[in-house]
Amino acid sequence: MPDVFDPLVPRLNAPIVLVHGLCGFRAVRVGRRVMKEYFRDIPQRLSDAGNRVYAATVAPVDGVTRRAADLRRYLLRELPNEPVHLIGHSMGGLDARYMVSRLGMESRVLSVTTVGTPHRGTSFADWGWDRLARWVVPVLHRLGLSHQAFIDLRTDSCARFNEETPDVPGVRYYSVAGVCEKPWLGLEWAFTHRIVNRAEGPNDGVVSVASAAWGEHADVWEADHLNLVNWPNRRARRQGVWADRAPDYGRIVRRLAAAGF
Repeated sequence: MPDVFDPLVPRLNAPIVLVHGLCGFRAVRVGRRVMKEYFRDIPQRLSDAGNRVYAATVAPVDGVTRRAADLRRYLLRELPNEPVHLIGHSMGGLDARYMVSRLGMESRVLSVTTVGTPHRGTSFADWGWDRLARWVVPVLHRLGLSHQAFIDLRTDSCARFNEETPDVPGVRYYSVAGVCEKPWLGLEWAFTHRIVNRAEGPNDGVVSVASAAWGEHADVWEADHLNLVNWPNRRARRQGVWADRAPDYGRIVRRLAAAGF
């Protein structure tokens, strides 16, 4: 029987590589069974259209420099001879930008789409560093974990990052931001949302729209930070406004197809 592809999602010529954010993972498995995907149901949705979809694994709690190097090694190992499209959630978008701009991978990447990425940092990282670093950093060190990611996500760090990590001519850059307001704004996001809203305005609970906007086109989705990768929002579901986010990734792919990919 011939393959039956999703008619709403174009088939790109090059592979799509998904890059997770801080504390992220590719998938949680019990034996051969996948219990939890970071990009929930999104790889299947895109691959159903005939796309080749990969999910990279990088250091969960390290800084951008280490994570970008991990991403580079992943691409050279898994896709050594092909250019790719990168879709990075949250810190994963910074990793992708750094790898392309600073690690000699500009010829290997056709596009970078960032989703909920704090390109200009997040004021919540500023707040947390000022008030919690003296307690959290020693705990991380005792556990053998790096705290560099929490430095890299501060607004001052991202200002330097943007000066030192320019976009590469010939690579297309796009972005998605989230807005989490009632009826999406539940207790799990109320505290962080208030901190970011006070300093930066509308946000997804962690990253503001102003910080997430990057490149030649920026979408804004009604979503919290994790719903951007299709994790359900319990309050929105109870209110009857939550819908599967995976089809929105079809729109990302349609934009790439319209750009000639």
